[in-house]
Amino acid sequence: MLPRIKSYEPIDHYQLLVLFDDGKKVCYNVADDIDTLPAFGELKTEQGLFQNAQLDKSRTCIYWDDKIDLPSDTLYEYGTPV
Repeated sequence: MLPRIKSYEPIDHYQLLVLFDDGKKVCYNVADDIDTLPAFGELKTEQGLFQNAQLDKSRTCIYWDDKIDLPSDTLYEYGTPV
């Protein structure tokens, strides 16, 4: 079962603070994805895009547009516990 996101906050240096329904809280460094995934480069080049992150209705994905998204299981597994 995919972990569900309770809340999230885009913070400085292209990081996301994410709280899951089970209480786990992580900091995920999106800068790593910006450097390695071509579509994610827009988060750096398009002014204000990173701060406009959205949560899908199922609460299992944070996305910015139709090309840039992060599934909750990736955030849960690879985020640094806070």
